[in-house]
This record gives sequence, structure tokens and C-alpha cells, in this order.
Amino acid sequence: MEIHAVNILYDFCLMSGLLFVAKIIRSRVKFIQKLYIPSSLLAGVIGLFCGKYFLNILPFSTEISNYSSILIAVLFATLFLGNKKKASFKSMMHSVGDTFLVNTSAEISQYGIFILIGVLVLPLLFKGIHAGFGLMLPAGFFGGHGSAAAIGAAFADMGWDEATSIGQTFATIGLLSGIIIGVVLINIGARKGYTRIIKRVEELPEDMTTGLVPENSRSSMGDNTVSPMSIDPLTWHVTLVLVAVGLAYLVNGWLKVLVPSLSFPIYGLALIMSLLLQLVLRLLKLNQYVDKRVVTRVGSTATDYLVGFGVASINISIVVKYWIPIVILSVLGILYVVVWQFTVSKRFFRNYWFERGIYIFGMATGVMATGVILLRITDPEFKTGVLEDFGFAWIFLSFIDMLIVSLAPMFIGNGMGVLIGIIFIAVAVFCLILSAKLFGIQKDNGTVRREGEEQA
Repeated sequence: MEIHAVNILYDFCLMSGLLFVAKIIRSRVKFIQKLYIPSSLLAGVIGLFCGKYFLNILPFSTEISNYSSILIAVLFATLFLGNKKKASFKSMMHSVGDTFLVNTSAEISQYGIFILIGVLVLPLLFKGIHAGFGLMLPAGFFGGHGSAAAIGAAFADMGWDEATSIGQTFATIGLLSGIIIGVVLINIGARKGYTRIIKRVEELPEDMTTGLVPENSRSSMGDNTVSPMSIDPLTWHVTLVLVAVGLAYLVNGWLKVLVPSLSFPIYGLALIMSLLLQLVLRLLKLNQYVDKRVVTRVGSTATDYLVGFGVASINISIVVKYWIPIVILSVLGILYVVVWQFTVSKRFFRNYWFERGIYIFGMATGVMATGVILLRITDPEFKTGVLEDFGFAWIFLSFIDMLIVSLAPMFIGNGMGVLIGIIFIAVAVFCLILSAKLFGIQKDNGTVRREGEEQA
């Protein structure tokens, strides 16, 4: 255990060094500034090429591939802590209704379309290819490495041992392409006036490009809500976040015993625990001593390390096999979510359509962390409330994920891939119809300020 703990500390020290180097590069290199490449992503790329798969000069431990799932839980544990606004369940559902329905449609439609491609099209092009090959793209793109592993394991039990490697390959491609193409889309969106926080690239202040804030433009990270004589204010806020995370892992352990056949996402449980802890703080009249700005900084810190470790831990070697169908599906998958961004997201979101759409783009090409990265570029201080909306929506979306992971391989393995693909597409269309009925369809060109955007 001591060696394990030292390895973890050493990993974080190495990543901190890479973040330091990346920060210097970001502040000096104009090309990187123009693409708004986060220092965390740059640090991860440096870590990837200096790690064991390339130069092998950075002695990261084998644990770095596990840090992302922990750090995403830390991030989601910060979303409700410190909120001062009171909202009923009904009003909250109304607030995130279009977020939930459009996100659900994006995810389920991607699964449905590529299941059908895998069952009906790929066998015509590649003799002997498994019927579940198409499913592995959304498993890696939308689900990330975790869902790819889960679905791959299900297929392995059915005799297809290559599924996990293929899914991990898609997850890797999705993560890298999601960031790179996502940043390009953000630049396009900023220039066309689609973004609400970032107006135009040319008008951005120097601190948003270099990342260095001049002395006369600096703002406070938060207030000292508790006395350092009793507990340091930062310790107090970190304590609250880690309590929520700890409760999430505790509940997850109980659920594994109670329902061993299902896998509950830890980030969803962390979100729920943060909401419950926030209610406890209100009951104890301690909520006034929680500064939302400090809590947000804790979550942002977790995000930086999450991205760095996530990129640095990518296994490149698995890309070689099946590279032709992988490239074909990856291109189609990327084109699909780009079209989704500028059509569905533009029309179906009531406000902050570009910010909400780019979050979905990140999720639909990489992992949730990718969505957070791209959102953070367009909304550096998370002023729009988009992250909170998606966080709340994901309480329900996580259960849909579990159903997809459980049902899709089973249907395909039993020769019913066409049926499950059609069902998924039908559900996706229904979600869009319901969203249009409840919240309307936006008719403007995407540059007009919509209701609810003034607050940011």
C-alpha cells in the first residue's frame, strides 16, 4: 500500500510538472493560443509522447488510466455544492428538459445508426466482420473507454474477444479527434457569433489567449467563509467535495452487492450525493458558509488533472488492427456529430445552443471529460449554467446508459441487431418531437440572443 500511495503521488507530481511546462508553452506559442488548446490537453499530449508507448522517458505508473474516473467524480461532486438558489423538482425539470431530451436523442441516435451500419453495411464491405463492430463506435465515442470495456466484455462472453480492443481504439480516436475538431468548431462558432461568452476571436482579451491575467484585471477566487483558526477555508471546501465523492463510492459498493448485474456510473452517484449534502447543509444552516466560487475552483482543478491523465494514458498500439473499418466509421461518426451541432443543437436548444451543442459534441466523440473541456473553452467560468444542466440531466441519462450497455450486445449477439437499431432511432426521433412540442424550435440564425442568456 505504501508503494501504491507513493506511485500515485509521483504520478501527480509528474503531471504537475507537465502542466507547468504546458502553461509556459500556451503563454508563448501563438498557434496554440489561436486554437484555445487548454494547458491540460497539451500536458496530456506531452505525457502521451513521453510515456511508455513512445519515448518512454516519463515513468508514469500503471495507475494513471484509473485516475480519470475518480477525477470526473470529484468534478460532478462540485456541481450542486454552494448553490444559493432554491428550485423545485418541477422547475428544475422544466429548466433542463430540452437538455435531457436533445442529449438523449443524440446518444441513442448515434447508437442506433451505427448498430445498423455494423449489421447491414459493414458485412458487405469486410468479409467476416462481426455484427457488433458498428456498435463499438458509439461505445467508444459516446460511452468512452468505460462503456467500450463493458460492452466489449459482454461480447467477449459471447465469443468475440476482439471487441474490447476495438472499442478502446474508437474511444482513443474519439478523444483526440473530439478535442482537435471541437476546438476548430469553437473557433468557427466564435467568428460567426454563435458563442455567448466568447464573442469573436479577434476581440478576446489577451488573458484568454495567453492564459495569463494582468494584475489590474484579476479577480478573487472566493471569500474566507470560515476562520483559519478552526479550519482553512480551502480545506473546508475540499472536505465537502470529498465527502460527496466518498459517499458516492460507498453507495456504489452497496449497489454492486444489491444489483451485481448493473454498473452504476460513479459520477452520477457523486452528483446525487452532492445534491443530498447540499440539502443537509441547508438544514444545518451552513450553506451560507460555502462559497460557490471556491467549490468551482476545486472542480476546475480536478478537470485539469483529469484531462492530463486521460490523454497521457491512451494506448496507441491497439489502433493498428482493423484500421480501415475503424477509419471509415470514425469519419462517419465525426461528420454525424458535426451536422448535429449545427442543425439539431442550433434549433432545439432554447438558450446557449452552441455551448450546449459543443458539450454534446465532446461527449459524442470522446468522453464526458471532453465535453467539459470544450465547454470550458467557450464558458471558462461556467457562467452559463450549462454544466449544471447537463449534470442534472445525467442523473437520468446514466440509467439510459446502463440499459444501452446491457441490452445492445445481447440483442446483437442474438441476431436482433436490426431490431434494436430501429428501436433506438425511433426513441431518438420521439425525444426530438417531444422537445419540439414542449419547448419549441428556434427559427433564428443562431446569432440572436435568446431568452435566458442575459444572465451570463
